[in-house]
Amino acid sequence: MRTMLQTFRISLMAALLVSASPALAEYTTTVISDELEYPWGMEMLPDGRILVTEQTGALRIINTEGELVEEPIANVPEAWVEGHGGLFDVKLAPDFADSNRIYLSYACGTRKNSSTCLARALFAGDTLNEVEEIFRSSPGREGSAHYGGRFTFLADNTLVMGLGDGFDYREQAQNPENHIGSVVRLNMDGSIPANNPFVGLSHAAPETYSYGHRNVQGIVYDPQSDRLYTNEHGPKGGDELNLMRAGANYGWPLITGGVDYNNARITPYQQLPGMTSPLLEWTPSIAPSGMTLYRGDAFGDWRGDFFVSALAAKKVQRVRLAGNRVIEQEDLFTELDRRIRYVYTGADGYLYLLTDQQNGELIRVTPKGEHHE
Repeated sequence: MRTMLQTFRISLMAALLVSASPALAEYTTTVISDELEYPWGMEMLPDGRILVTEQTGALRIINTEGELVEEPIANVPEAWVEGHGGLFDVKLAPDFADSNRIYLSYACGTRKNSSTCLARALFAGDTLNEVEEIFRSSPGREGSAHYGGRFTFLADNTLVMGLGDGFDYREQAQNPENHIGSVVRLNMDGSIPANNPFVGLSHAAPETYSYGHRNVQGIVYDPQSDRLYTNEHGPKGGDELNLMRAGANYGWPLITGGVDYNNARITPYQQLPGMTSPLLEWTPSIAPSGMTLYRGDAFGDWRGDFFVSALAAKKVQRVRLAGNRVIEQEDLFTELDRRIRYVYTGADGYLYLLTDQQNGELIRVTPKGEHHE
């Protein structure tokens, strides 16, 4: 493992600046580890250790000294690793202090019949016990693209997970009878909440919370406002930040600001009655990945802002909202020149970044001037 320290002054030259500029923020980035293989998701344990998923199928621990534990955690659910498939997100259960339970999302199945799965297990330090698959998206599909996989817990301890359209199945995103291109909501044991928007309807899957999505990559719940947000990949252009509503249709592929990769028009419409338009659209695409809503104390100027990690754009996009209106955007961490898979707010109030590469990095972002070993 090597440790690097770089200090950069954040430029206030934003991609979009609608309101007055905030106070100038300064930060330091520290590479905690550069020995991760395509890291995808992370979660901080109460004792300060960090769980990191690797898309290649391993769940790793970084100890409190910042060292990557050599052996991966044992008995992790087997992920199907190909293309976009692999091991995805990790989250602690809301009652982790009592239950020691964690949740993992991953691609499962085969090239001819793959799905997005969700499992829960008891965390026992260097192994997982009582591993249980609690959800598998249906129907399975051929190929290895667009699984989604980000999930989070709501105030009532239900969880919501974003899925993808499988790329070749995009028309099915308009069919709420299946899980393709949808967000699903589940109880902690994988059962279906009785108040899901489509429960009892013959034309929709009872797990479905919303539909009409292309490939949900970031998901954030804000308990202060009781609002749920997602971001998702568009095609060529048309990446989106969405405010989620139960039962809503987000339009893909009938409305989009993007075009196909060969520049062919997908649809002439960017708005249609009965379909929900995004709060923010990125064209050209930035390829949004993870997302966090910053409520920490270390960066007072950023409190209440969204941070969206981006793969193609090699940056994190800071987004400030006033109600449903975007009032400010700023490009951050472009000097790293890295595809950034995830951005995370730690319990310590610092931001953490995961870079999308074979020698993937976990990077801690702290205020300039603070000293860290």
